Order: sequence, then structure tokens, then C-alpha cells
Amino acid sequence: MSVSEAKMLDMSKVLLLSYELADMIHHSKELSEYLYWKDVVLSNEEIQKVVAELSKAKESFAECERFGHYHPNYHEGLEKVKQVESKLDSFEEVKRFKECENRLDELLYDISKTIAHSVSDNIKVPTNQLIPESGCGSGGACSGNCG
Repeated sequence: MSVSEAKMLDMSKVLLLSYELADMIHHSKELSEYLYWKDVVLSNEEIQKVVAELSKAKESFAECERFGHYHPNYHEGLEKVKQVESKLDSFEEVKRFKECENRLDELLYDISKTIAHSVSDNIKVPTNQLIPESGCGSGGACSGNCG
């Protein structure tokens, strides 16, 4: 067996295991609950009206945002977006959907992190967290020179 054939077999095994992992994710409780609540949110007419209202408010604010704080309707537009977001977040179905979305996101992040760190601890793993787990967001250890 040549070296290229051995590499091809190794890659085939990696791909096969990747598909198995994907199947496990597809059958996970996290994905099942996420899809259930997504369907509930999408089928609720009242929620969809607020989603459309939010989309319209964001579209209007995007025009203001181009000019920043100097636009005469900037603060009014921002307040309107926040108000509609709050209205949307008041629905129990939306709360549940967001909780499930976060749990699914955590599962996918943990899997990505496990795979990346099994190769090397220095590999950066994308995250949706606003505040990085360690360091200053550069992917490495903090130098302590942040100020």
C-alpha cells in the first residue's frame, strides 16, 4: 500500500466518523428541542407579526445607523428596536426557543473545541460569546498589558 493510499484510507475514516458525529447531533435532545420550538415560534401568527415589526424597525434604524449619533432619529430608532425586541422576548415560546438555541450552540461549540484541541491546544475555536474565555480575544494567553 502506497503512502497516498494510506492517507486516503485515513481521510475516509475521518469522513466516516464525521458523518457518524453529525448523525449523533441530528438525533440529540438539543437539536430536537430546538427544532420543536423553532416550529412553534414560526407557526405563531402573533409572534410572526412582532418579528415583522422588528424587521421593519431594524430596517428603519439601519438608515439612521449609517450616520451614527448625528442622525436626528438615531436614538428614537434605537429605542424603537429595543422596545420591539423586548416585546418579542416577552413571549414564552420565544424564551424557550432562545434557551434551546443557546444549548444547541453550546453543544456545537463543545464539539468544535474538543476536536480542535485534540489536534492542538493552540487552535482557535470560534464562539458566540461576547467575552472570550481567556486572553484578550486574540486567542492566546493574556499578556496583562490591556491597561
